[in-house]
Order: sequence, then structure tokens, then C-alpha cells
Amino acid sequence: MTKTERQTAIREILTGQTITSQEDLRIELGRRGYGVTQATLSRDMKELGVSRLAVGGVLQYALPMDPEAEALRPIVGAEVVGIDANESLIVIHTIPGAAHTVGEFVDLQQNRDIIGTVAGDNTLLVIPASMAKTQAVLAFLNRILQRVG
Repeated sequence: MTKTERQTAIREILTGQTITSQEDLRIELGRRGYGVTQATLSRDMKELGVSRLAVGGVLQYALPMDPEAEALRPIVGAEVVGIDANESLIVIHTIPGAAHTVGEFVDLQQNRDIIGTVAGDNTLLVIPASMAKTQAVLAFLNRILQRVG
């Protein structure tokens, strides 16, 4: 296990799951075969720029967004009306004319569990990589769009 591999795993975990403590992150890394000490994990998190954000009243760890995505965050938060999902697809409802902006924001996240997005005027279709990933993608979208549910 190299440092780069371990930090890639940290990015994947923080992108796909809600992690509220370093211990939870350490345990998840262990499940993936990366046994790390708390000190090593702390250093990795500092190097990756990981911070704690309040999302839906819960403090959780998050990776920094690239500047372009960060600029879109306040706009996107105000444009999302709702999110619906079935077993395999997710639909984000927006105010009229906003689906493209929300789609760009989602695309900038580069979540490996999302194959792609298709935007209409007020509806964004998000296509998970597999049916097994739908709930993880839904949780991810709720988190990045700062929604509860």
C-alpha cells in the first residue's frame, strides 16, 4: 500500500459515504485493506485538505471542492426543488432553467459511482454506475446539494 493508494481510498470513501469521525474513516480504510494509525490518517487528511462541514445538522468530513464547483455551490443550493429516485435512476427537480447548472455542479464532483447526467430545463437525470450504487449516489447528492433525506 502506497501513500497515493491510501489517499485515493480516502477520497473515494469521503466522496461516497457520510463519515462523521476519524475512527469511522479508519475502520472503513481497514475494510478496504488499508490498516492505518490515527496519526497517519490525520496527516493524510491534512494533506488532502479534508474539513468538517455541517450538513443537515450533522458534522461530517468532506474534501475541498475545486474553485469552479465551490463558486456554483450557493447557486445550486437555491435551485434544487427536490430529488426522487427509484432502484436505478435519480431525478433532481430544479427551478425552471436551472437543471444545466445543477448538472455541471454534479459533474464537477467526478463521483466514480455516477456514469453521467442529462439535463433538461428543470429536471436533471443522474445515472448511477449500477443499481447497487443508487442509494450511495442518492446520499452523495443529498450531501453535496446540502439536503436532508
